[in-house]
Amino acid sequence: MKRPHVVVDSDDPAERGRQRGRALRAVMSDASVEYRRLFDALGVSTEQIDVAVAETARALTDWRPDVFDELEGIARGAEIGVDEVLMLNARTEILTLAPAPSPECTTLVVAPDGAEPFGIQTWDWHEELDPFWHTYSASGTRFAHVGLSEAGVLGKIGVNEAGLAVHFNILGHVDDAPGGVPVHVLAATILADCGSVEAALDLLASATITSSSALTVFDARSAVCAELSPGRVADLTPVDGYLLHTNHFLDRVNSIGEKWWLDVPDSRARFDLVRSRLPRSGSVADVDALPGWLSSGPGEAELCCVPSPDAALGARWRTLATVRLHPATRAVSVLDGPPTSAGTGEWRRLAAPATTEVLR
Repeated sequence: MKRPHVVVDSDDPAERGRQRGRALRAVMSDASVEYRRLFDALGVSTEQIDVAVAETARALTDWRPDVFDELEGIARGAEIGVDEVLMLNARTEILTLAPAPSPECTTLVVAPDGAEPFGIQTWDWHEELDPFWHTYSASGTRFAHVGLSEAGVLGKIGVNEAGLAVHFNILGHVDDAPGGVPVHVLAATILADCGSVEAALDLLASATITSSSALTVFDARSAVCAELSPGRVADLTPVDGYLLHTNHFLDRVNSIGEKWWLDVPDSRARFDLVRSRLPRSGSVADVDALPGWLSSGPGEAELCCVPSPDAALGARWRTLATVRLHPATRAVSVLDGPPTSAGTGEWRRLAAPATTEVLR
């Protein structure tokens, strides 16, 4: 499959949106239809989606009207309704209405004392949605940034020109609901606007968050995993030189309200397998060594997802991509598929330009 690389460049949010929408026009409607099929298969009604979209629109216009303008621009460029674009960006929040399990991503950041952090993650998602992800480069925001996203979604995983990187894992809390600022919008806005880990945490504190995710943010100096749950952001720091996260809460307070039935035993088994492979020094020779730590084979915890041939829509989990982030060089490497293909597959390599702005 030849995946698109989307380039947007404008200091006008609406124009950036139009550029993105035009570049993805051929797939946007199909992505919307496929997500609606998924929601339906998981028991989320059209009426629930409509309410969630309306609440998301209000949350975004209250928090960052410029972000809403950019999403509206995507809709115009793609020639679809803005409600469809809002739905795509709020897909994590809408999925909180479904009881289905979510054996999703594994993230590892190597952050030894006195050395520059770098990271890797798998992106495990529904196989039917594989045709709709792409890489992108965005300029015109405060910081240019590059990374991986889905059709119509502002951002997900990437690094910006200030050398700030973001990894992304879904979590589940009993208080999760649609209606806040979507976690994908938060990840994208961190990359667009923040020049440091501290600035990213300040941005998260400014938003109304109603669903849960782990955003691991790191630069050339420090690394923090921000565990988001409704009304709480817990900051987790490296342990023995590593930040490791799967899809269960690590913060003690957040874990009290965890939807534990969504990830047992998958998430904990993956976490334990990766942790068992880590040298206590917290250092490796280079970033190319990381895929082996996130690979799995028969009889091991499923770090690399392969769906059963008879699995129904909503249960066909596959490792769609593997993403490495290196803030010191502002670099992103994206592999189409699992880390077991790291030696034979083709990595798409992106880099954000260096910045001369004074960071805060």
